[in-house]
Formats: sequence, structure tokens, C-alpha cells
Amino acid sequence: MILERHGARLGYDVRGEGPAVLLLHPFPFDRRFFGKLSLPGFRLIALDARGFGESELHGGITIDELADDAVALLDHLGIPMAALLGSSMGGYVALSVAARHPARLSALVLAGTRAGGDSETARANRDAAATEIHAHGPARFLDGVSVRLCGRSTSAAIRNEVQKLAAHSSPDFARALPAMMLALRDRPDRSELVDKLHLPTLVVVGEDDSIVPPDEARALKKAIPGAQLAELVGAGHLPSIEIPCDFERVVSAFLEATLASG
Repeated sequence: MILERHGARLGYDVRGEGPAVLLLHPFPFDRRFFGKLSLPGFRLIALDARGFGESELHGGITIDELADDAVALLDHLGIPMAALLGSSMGGYVALSVAARHPARLSALVLAGTRAGGDSETARANRDAAATEIHAHGPARFLDGVSVRLCGRSTSAAIRNEVQKLAAHSSPDFARALPAMMLALRDRPDRSELVDKLHLPTLVVVGEDDSIVPPDEARALKKAIPGAQLAELVGAGHLPSIEIPCDFERVVSAFLEATLASG
């Protein structure tokens, strides 16, 4: 399905019935990342970030603009409040929604994400990656995505699936990759927000996550009042794909306790 917003087409889909859960995918994927996610009893809404999947880039991009797109989709669907499940980059978008549209959230699931901004080293790495993509196209950057993101024990079949999900046919993809790199580099630091979050929150992290290590996830959980933490064995940065049964179990239990009775 397509939402027209400010001259751009944004791709999304909706499946299931029940309380709404908006799915916000990680970089460099699109909403297909959540295609196999099973959370019975909930209405799952998956949105492509600008320049990814069926969503058009249409100029520049910021994390806050992606958050506004998410809220616009909820408006379009007539949903006053939703739980947000954000993976990595999607977690940055979810925290932006929490900062700028707090009344629209019923709960947060933050998987493999952090509240703080990039370090100087991380900023320089993003600059270098954006320059490489501009010079050589996406292929060299995407090669080895699964090695960087998956855990040590992740099977070859899952790694292949991750690589295929990162391979993209969007017309805007070559421009969207470096543009999103800069959006991630320049995203707002939400460290001062998290201790003011007063809504149910689940922090999820894979034990082998080298992008957002478990220590960071524990610190994020500690900073958010009343937050829960799920550390998942056998996964790296993408537990929803690497160990989907375990991921779905902990997320379903959290959402059912939080939303199903509401």
C-alpha cells in the first residue's frame, strides 16, 4: 500500500487484528525485514523509510522526518496510539516519535538501539561509508552486511537471508544509502529523554551484538523508568531474524501484558 505525503510516496503494509504495533526497520533494509514476524493478536503495520522499499527519497532526510512519516501513517490509518517496535535505526525513529509525539505511543520496543548520538569515530566512519557509496555504488558497502550484523552462531542460511534482504531494487536506493548515513550521523542525542519516558518499554539485545553491545542495552534499560530487558542468546544485531522464535516470544509476552487488556 502507498501513502502520499508531501509529494512523496511511502510504502507500507498492514496485517493482523488487534492493538496496533508500528514496525520500524533497521538500516540498510526495508519493511520486508519484518515480513516473517509473527505476533498473533496484534495489528502489525510496517513502513518503508524514505528511499527504501517502495518509499521515495524526495530530497534530503532526517530521523525526525522519518518519525513524522510514522505519525502521518498512523493518522492516515485512523490510529490514535500505537506501540512502536524499532530495530536499530528504527529505534532512533521510535525515540524521535517519543520525544516529539509522545501522546501517540502506547509502548516501546527498542531492539539493538541506543539513545545517545554518534561518537566522533562513528561519525567519521559514516562519512567514509557515504563517500565510498557515492564513489563506487552500494554493492561494495552491502557486501558482508551479514558478517557485520549477525552473531557468531548465526547459520549460513540466516546470513544469506540477511544479505538478500539488504539487496534492494528501489530506484532511490543508491542515493538513499549515503543520505541515510548522514541522517544517522546527525540524529539528535536522546540521552536526556530516556529518564523521562513514562510508558512501557522493552529493550532487546542479542548477546553477540557488536553494534550496540549488551552493556549499552543494560544501561538504556536502567535509564528508562520501569523498562524491561531481554538479552537473547544466539543472536547479534538482528535477533528478530536470527532467532525469531525467541524474539517473538519476549515481544509477544511484553505486548500482551502491556496492550492486550487495554
